[in-house]
Amino acid sequence: MLNALSRPLVRVMDRYLPDPFVFVVVLTLVAALAALVFEGTAPLQVVAMWGDGFWSLLQFSMQMLLVLVTGYMMASTPLVRRGLAALAGLADSPARAIVMVSLVSLLASWINWGFGLVVGALFAKELARVVRVDYRLLVASAYSGFIIWHGGLAGSIPLSIATEGHPFVDQIGVIPTGETIFSFYNLAIVVALFIAVPLINRAMMPREADSVYVDPALLEEREAQPASDDPTPAEWIETSRVLPLFIGAMGVAWLLQHFLTGGGLELNVINFLFLTLAILLHGTPRNLLASLSEAVKGGAGIVIQFPFYAGIMAIMVESGLAASISQGLTGFATATTLPFFTFLSAGIVNFFVPSGGGQWAVQAPVILPAAESVGLDQARAAMAVAWGDAWTNMVQPFWALPILGIAGLRAKDIMGFCTVHLLVSGAIIAIGLTLL
Repeated sequence: MLNALSRPLVRVMDRYLPDPFVFVVVLTLVAALAALVFEGTAPLQVVAMWGDGFWSLLQFSMQMLLVLVTGYMMASTPLVRRGLAALAGLADSPARAIVMVSLVSLLASWINWGFGLVVGALFAKELARVVRVDYRLLVASAYSGFIIWHGGLAGSIPLSIATEGHPFVDQIGVIPTGETIFSFYNLAIVVALFIAVPLINRAMMPREADSVYVDPALLEEREAQPASDDPTPAEWIETSRVLPLFIGAMGVAWLLQHFLTGGGLELNVINFLFLTLAILLHGTPRNLLASLSEAVKGGAGIVIQFPFYAGIMAIMVESGLAASISQGLTGFATATTLPFFTFLSAGIVNFFVPSGGGQWAVQAPVILPAAESVGLDQARAAMAVAWGDAWTNMVQPFWALPILGIAGLRAKDIMGFCTVHLLVSGAIIAIGLTLL
């Protein structure tokens, strides 16, 4: 049944879904037009909002580029490649490969979303080297595990409201993670997705005639250059193992200090960890730089598209459009239905404000008073926003860019399969938020 559903969706996406850059340009025009029509914002004001906000995500853009680059560099080290190959060797059939990459991606994304994106993509590539399986579905399966991130250990909204002094502390106080991440209904949603996502991916396996395979030779990493028999001083330094040991030791020392003093696993720490391991495991600067040269090839989309999303976010927030969407979908809800309509509104807003923290800043001023007025638990209202943010990521190319860059695919290659996850996971999450 799901195979029959995914086939036409894959064809539709392949035919009509443009490149993610075109997609973000269209979203920009849609957001600008909506601000003009529905919020009465003057054209020059919209342009000013867009231009002033265009560079507001530069730090985050660099972080995301480093997620791709450092993860790729680490995975291309001989040790990690052997480890991934050994794990991939357990997949003795296409079906098992699909299930394995789904479970690995789910687990890694539950721990940390950046970790999940990189690990899922790299494991998918390794599986494609040893198993003949539809490469589009394999990479889509790796991305599908990302659906779980905002209900996991690194969920930005539940972690934010569990922190002293968060922006809405005067309104809701500090809400511990026992009422959000580790609540019964949230864990039930997580468990349900751990079961459903691999089964959905397995059920979408295309027929042989419809399958698209990749030549394993195209996935091989560039071999390290051998050292010269008569190296120059510059070549001697480039092939020296001393410098990587010293700088790697400094990185390990910082990481140990960070974790032993109570530091968490957030995005900068993950990038630092990946880079440190890459430096140590590549052994020489020359090997590291050769890996870097390959890694940056997939990062072009991140560099050019994230500023456009920053501009869209500025229009949505400053014009009041995001708040209007939230108010329009939740203003008539009851305590029973508010979680569902909050989830739905968050899913819509996520297309234009694809950042968990940014989305919470936009929607909390609307959602929290609505929850208080109908007597809904504020923790559940917050998690409804969190899950809505995660839900439509399945068809939002913004977050797929790192995994697509690593895998060497286009958004249209995987979005047909991911649309099925949007439909099924939406039902699972909505039931968990409203009925449990």
